Amino acid sequence: MLTRYIRAAMQKARYEILPDDNTFYGEIHGFQGIYANASTLEACRDELEEALEAWILFRISRNLPLPVVDGIELTIKEVV
Repeated sequence: MLTRYIRAAMQKARYEILPDDNTFYGEIHGFQGIYANASTLEACRDELEEALEAWILFRISRNLPLPVVDGIELTIKEVV
């Protein structure tokens, strides 16, 4: 489920080449604060995915909700 969620979120990523230094910038709409900047598109994608994973883990650790992506909803259930 987690892998499907990350893949679905990464499909929503948008990239652009920054005109001032020709590096790649990427972000995922709906995931506030998730962005990456790197010298190649592949490196930007890798950094963006790492940022997304860290963001997900942080939100889980704080019991914060995660956005639904393409019908995939990650919910945290408390174990007794």
